[in-house]
Amino acid sequence: MSMTSAMGAGVAGLMANSTRIATISDNIANAGTYGYKRVETEFDSLVLSQSQGGAYAAGGVRASSSREIDQTSTLIPSSNPLDIAIAGAGMLPVTNITSVTGGSSQLPLLMTRTGGFGPDANGYLRTDSGLVLLGWPASKDGTIPSFSRDAMKGLEPVRIPADRTISDPTTQIKLGITLPASETSPTASGDPIVYPLEYFGNLGISKQLELTFTPDVSNPDGMSLTWQVDIRDLDSDPAANLIGSYRIKFDGSAELAGGISEVTRLSGGEYDPDTGALALQVADGDMEIEIGKLGSPDSYLRQIGKDYAPTNVQKNGSEAARLKSREIDENGFIKVTYDTGAVKTLYQIPLVSVPNVNGLQAGSAQTFSISQSSGSFFLWNAGDGPTGEIRGYAREASTTDIAEELTHMIETQRAYSSNAKVIQTVDEMLQETTNIKR
Repeated sequence: MSMTSAMGAGVAGLMANSTRIATISDNIANAGTYGYKRVETEFDSLVLSQSQGGAYAAGGVRASSSREIDQTSTLIPSSNPLDIAIAGAGMLPVTNITSVTGGSSQLPLLMTRTGGFGPDANGYLRTDSGLVLLGWPASKDGTIPSFSRDAMKGLEPVRIPADRTISDPTTQIKLGITLPASETSPTASGDPIVYPLEYFGNLGISKQLELTFTPDVSNPDGMSLTWQVDIRDLDSDPAANLIGSYRIKFDGSAELAGGISEVTRLSGGEYDPDTGALALQVADGDMEIEIGKLGSPDSYLRQIGKDYAPTNVQKNGSEAARLKSREIDENGFIKVTYDTGAVKTLYQIPLVSVPNVNGLQAGSAQTFSISQSSGSFFLWNAGDGPTGEIRGYAREASTTDIAEELTHMIETQRAYSSNAKVIQTVDEMLQETTNIKR
């Protein structure tokens, strides 16, 4: 009977608009929630049968809700360097603190668009809701090893204890020194040039190398362009502190003037012509001193003119230091600054992408997880592929537009009232039908 189907359609309308008002209330309630993605409710008509002989059976309406995860909102600046948002597509990989502290061997992969991260008592970078940031750990030299991009292997909770004192030993030195060519002439004094060079040991204690450059003045026909370089580790036994001795000849041609043309090892570690480095053994371990490649006019160690100048001596390592601050850059590298001024890369935060972002399964605290609809995930370097850049000192605002939601609320309220009126009208009509018998 058409009246019965009309009542069913009215009930379906009430249920559909109830669903819509629920999503509207969720959106409005989260208008101030960072990283919230609004929910949209759409209606689909239900057709039970075609009209035959003037009779029509109302099918009604069906509501379906979906979260618009691919929508992005404005970034709001903050004063916290570890308030993290994404300018563009992609998700931050996170997990829950319960799994981390519980020692779970398989951490669940969750994703979020933004988070206010800060260290807890154990040094884990987490949000107030218990989301722990995941990242790839850096090697000791600050580089990021190669990890699988389609699996969680290699990702670990980012942990930076604030009370740990670190030491960073010196392992590499670039010897930017200009030696005077005139000192290799037969009329020069032949006096050596001594250069003290500080380095840092394994325990963060300042130590010293002593480099002695002795010119060869034995060529009676002019400048020999040759020096003997003796390297001593003053932290070792004075009787045996010579860790390397080399005869270095420089080029005097117009094309390569000043560059190294020949290196002869007299004692100590080998010279590698491919890297231009001397492999030395100091008291605390291995060290490389880069002087430059053969035949290169851009050698770090050069000989030209008549003036001696230590122009640009660079080295890694630092003395013992305490943590001062933590920051993240646009490429996702978490860098820490120590009270000595040293800056070190500890982690890289990748961005997660999936084929169908709106197919992700939503969870509490603005998190999302992989589902059959979303497809499998892939980890990108921030700014590469389809992903955007990471922004510190920023949070992503909610995608809720209050004015739009209030407009939808008015429409839904009117539609709900109209469907209720349909049910009331059908009830009155059925009452009239019942009264025919009287």
